[in-house]
Amino acid sequence: MIIVDNALKTREQAGNPIRVGMVGAGFMGQGLTNQITSSVPGMRMSGIYNRRPERARHVYQYAGRDDAIMASSQGMFDDAVRRGLPVVAEDPYFICRSSEIDVVVDVTGSVEFGANVLLEAFRHGKPAVLMNAEVDATIGPILQVYARKHGVILSACDGDEPGVQMNLVRWVKGMGLIPRVIGNVKGLQDPYRNPTTQQGWAERWGQNAAMVTSFADGSKISFEQSIVANATGFKVLSRGMSRGRKYDGSIMDIQSLYNLDELRSVGGIIDYTVGPSGVKVFCLAEHTDPKQRHYLNLYKMGEGPLYPFWIPYHLVHFEAPFAIARVVLFGDGLAPPLAGPVVEVCAVAKRDIAAGEVLDEYGMYMTYGEAVNAEEMSKNRYLPEGLVEGCRVKHAIAQDSVLTYDDVVLPPGRIADKLRAEQYLHFHGERWLHEHLHMESESNSRVVANAAA
Repeated sequence: MIIVDNALKTREQAGNPIRVGMVGAGFMGQGLTNQITSSVPGMRMSGIYNRRPERARHVYQYAGRDDAIMASSQGMFDDAVRRGLPVVAEDPYFICRSSEIDVVVDVTGSVEFGANVLLEAFRHGKPAVLMNAEVDATIGPILQVYARKHGVILSACDGDEPGVQMNLVRWVKGMGLIPRVIGNVKGLQDPYRNPTTQQGWAERWGQNAAMVTSFADGSKISFEQSIVANATGFKVLSRGMSRGRKYDGSIMDIQSLYNLDELRSVGGIIDYTVGPSGVKVFCLAEHTDPKQRHYLNLYKMGEGPLYPFWIPYHLVHFEAPFAIARVVLFGDGLAPPLAGPVVEVCAVAKRDIAAGEVLDEYGMYMTYGEAVNAEEMSKNRYLPEGLVEGCRVKHAIAQDSVLTYDDVVLPPGRIADKLRAEQYLHFHGERWLHEHLHMESESNSRVVANAAA
């Protein structure tokens, strides 16, 4: 964002930098810390929490800060931030509760843990920026309700695909066009990839094999596109979107994949393709003014009726500080959901699953995620991919079958289950909740009862 750089320079000159607290210190958190430390005036990575504190200390060292201290109490944490020292927090809530932190960045990739951190941040008046598409896609609408209740912003992230797409949509709409397709582009799609197949690639780039697997098996892009759908009201034409349809042509001709009348009938869709090369995200938009179509043709955009706009890259942690600055300095969040869920991510069996097995996390060996319209999700009581971890399977599930709430027993006591039930209760009412999210087991039913209460 062009105005952000000067606003940050002003904060730097005033000696009043944005103080960032980050929860999670993985590959992206490492890059973000280095970017803020080395290239972003007017912003400081003031505190980091990671379940392994030595990893948080390493992230600071990677960014050239060897003076990080360990904080074992709230007072110790606050005092160190006040003195301008980088701090490793022994408790994530030190970051959420600190009067010395301006914004919390969630880089955990965890739905359950992320939800707890975000709610604590909201309770203490902290806005939050998400580098956690999984929590946003699974329970983002109800988390937005909590954020607004506490008068703070919950935002997606510049640089990550949902933020890049929403920036593009905002720009296209600002020129008077009507978006009809919002697309994400992959280089590979194979739902049966797992951490074993992806280990070599992950090690080459210093990444987590499970996270890399979620990229390859389609789960990650499903989470990302669900965020875009919920922020625009766009739907999928079918479960799984185009399921990795390969496209080798020019971006200028990609509109040939779509029927404009069908797109108009639903308002617009989210989708993804494998290819074309040189494109990371795209937006197909129409213009209803023939005079303006004449100008678009002159400007080498073609004759329409759909015009392609695209961005060839997403630079994640390089751009993430823009989102932080937009939220703190301008109150401008990325990709807030319009209301309740429009598209969700259901869990699909990656292999045959036996009765009694306990599901592992997304990006692992047992399930992959597919984007599906919320109506189908609720009617069939599909199990969200973001909530699979720890669920015990009640009977055998065949490979490529969608898992439902009837197929599993949920782990007891998870805040994420309560929030998802509350999400439907908030946006649809108690009767709808019981009709569409009926859960058979005693522990599952208690989730619904607690949300209704």
